Amino acid sequence: MNPSALDRVSERCGSWPRWSTRREWSVTGATPLSPTPDGRDGTEDTGSTDGTAGIDARAIATARVLAMDAVQQVGNGHPGTAMALAPIAHHLFQKVMVHDPADPRWLGRDRFVLSMGHASVLLYIQLYLCGYGLTLDDLKSLRTWGSATPGHPEWGHTAGVETTTGPLGQGIANAVGMALAARRERHLLDPSSPAGESIFDHRIWVLASDGDIQEGVSAEASSLAGHQGLGQLTVIYDANDITIEGGTNLALSEDVGQRYEAYGWHVERVDRAPDGDINVVAFDRACQQAKAHTERPSLIIVRSTIAWPAPHAQGTSAAHGAALGADEVAATKRVLGFDPAQMFEVPPDVLSHTRLVADRGARSRQEWNQRRSAWTAANPLSASLLQRLEARELPNGWTQHLPDFEPGAAMATRKASGLVINALARVLPELWGGSADLGESNNTVIKDADSAAAVAANNSGPGGRVLHFGIREHAMASAMNGIALHGRSRVFGGTFLVFSDYMRPAVRLAALMGLPVTYIWTHDSIGVGEDGPTHQPVEHLAALRAIPNLTVIRPADAGETAAAWRVALTALSGPTALILTRQDVPVLDRTAAQIINGGDEPLLRGGYIISDAVNPQVIVLASGSEVALALSAQALLAQQGISARVVSMASFEIFEQQSAEYRESVLPSSLTARVSVEAGITDPWRRYVGDHGISIGIDHYGASAAAGVLFEKFGITAEAVAQAATQLLSR
Repeated sequence: MNPSALDRVSERCGSWPRWSTRREWSVTGATPLSPTPDGRDGTEDTGSTDGTAGIDARAIATARVLAMDAVQQVGNGHPGTAMALAPIAHHLFQKVMVHDPADPRWLGRDRFVLSMGHASVLLYIQLYLCGYGLTLDDLKSLRTWGSATPGHPEWGHTAGVETTTGPLGQGIANAVGMALAARRERHLLDPSSPAGESIFDHRIWVLASDGDIQEGVSAEASSLAGHQGLGQLTVIYDANDITIEGGTNLALSEDVGQRYEAYGWHVERVDRAPDGDINVVAFDRACQQAKAHTERPSLIIVRSTIAWPAPHAQGTSAAHGAALGADEVAATKRVLGFDPAQMFEVPPDVLSHTRLVADRGARSRQEWNQRRSAWTAANPLSASLLQRLEARELPNGWTQHLPDFEPGAAMATRKASGLVINALARVLPELWGGSADLGESNNTVIKDADSAAAVAANNSGPGGRVLHFGIREHAMASAMNGIALHGRSRVFGGTFLVFSDYMRPAVRLAALMGLPVTYIWTHDSIGVGEDGPTHQPVEHLAALRAIPNLTVIRPADAGETAAAWRVALTALSGPTALILTRQDVPVLDRTAAQIINGGDEPLLRGGYIISDAVNPQVIVLASGSEVALALSAQALLAQQGISARVVSMASFEIFEQQSAEYRESVLPSSLTARVSVEAGITDPWRRYVGDHGISIGIDHYGASAAAGVLFEKFGITAEAVAQAATQLLSR
């Protein structure tokens, strides 16, 4: 492989996606052979009970053998689902979905999301058989160091993988975001085309498990999808009645179909074939029905038998997450008509047949390109916008639209953020988002913009750019990931900082994938006040800073907030969290800091000297609302003849990316008298104040009282900071 396997693992998430520059995904060897001499394509009916035919049945059997062998070789993995669902995956990739293996990023493609990420080998086998660039050696390297076939699918690592899945339920919610993005994109760029006739029309297909259906995030997202009428979305639910601990009846007794009908979904049910296999004919009918229901999402419930047709393992929970064993693999190969002594056997005619999908995909893409050319000629302005969005560029001069804030006034940073959003929304049509039912509190509402909705009515419609996620924080974060994965728009989502806990699994995945989403987390401290400790974040900043590749910015004032948005919108390889106040904070005079920084915005450095003194004796570091407090402490110290430097440390992550020389200029190693102040737990500040410094914060939960009272009672005051500084200097 070129580059080396080690390189593929060690590279960071900077490229978009990583495989686009990490590996040449050739389709060498994928040239299809001619049809059989009698002109048949191998899809004729052979009278099988499950509806598969001829060469397709052999291709499905091959996929089952490969699933067994890949897991058996590495000694661990999930063979059962990959075996059972081989007919589903084959039918989707060969007969149903619009895709081109030669161009995995083709704008007009259908998206396939394997929400049951543990069944990754099911997807890898189809990517190999279709010619996406995976080789047989890649399948042999399943779940091993440096392979292109990791244990769970990783977006940006393997061509054809649309999202990183594994934590169950996330794929369903990602797909809801993809469907929202597809609808928004169509109405932004091609609103007048009739339904089904736009170059932006495509479908999202999801393969989900019992585990996905049981996870709460899937319920949140599915409820939202039904309300939004996302007709492009189809979820195929593998109802195999098996979980790790045993049958699903241990923990699940509801009628899932009726639940989804109550959500507003169209529901199809596909029973097993008489022999226990997938009923492919019935499944195909269900897919066609799903396509026909364009005004609501579809759920196809497919009854399957895990590990089918293994003689002893089928239908057992043991087949879920362990190799079948050599004897069972051999016995199953005999059932399927394969040589038990052969490993990774792929009949040449099967591979030639499955690679024919590349020809069909190329023709589809060619036809689509012709339609795009016609659309471009008829819509030059929209075409120009699309070109910019595909290049992931911002318009020239966009930063000139950032609002200016006069020093001396007072404004909550959440309000400043809202002003920035509305100013930029006028020049960035790709900017959209919303809140988990806290739009007015988070200041995430784009004024005079329609709300996203299934139908046009009362300032709402399918093209709306204000997203009402409802009280569904987890689904919001996961859907934001799907929107970012779909591409060509920039999404933000807001809630109170304390409720970022509800979003954390999806936030982690956004960071893992390097997705440029923006979180607006307001009410960022005990400054929330009377709502009390349930709504006062204490440990949250530290917890979020612990997530690799998440940039956390806690701006000190309105000016820093505008600059934080500049950071967020230019970020291309990871999410950005804006941590904003509920309470007003003074707009600071940062002119001197800008001059020191060569006239550029100092927040772009993450941490910077906001106020200095001649020959400083102590450094006071702060973030957010406590920067103003630190400046007050500086004044108190000056009255005592103590010179103090104040550093606004808005973002640890950005500061750590600066050169060693710059960091030394801000925090000289010779100056060890350091005090930090932040209304959160103090532990993260140890890296900057050292063992000899003092950190002022709150290492316990808050209380219900006015914000000013809480800061006073908990000792987060200018006087406390000044006292800590004098204490250090007296040692």
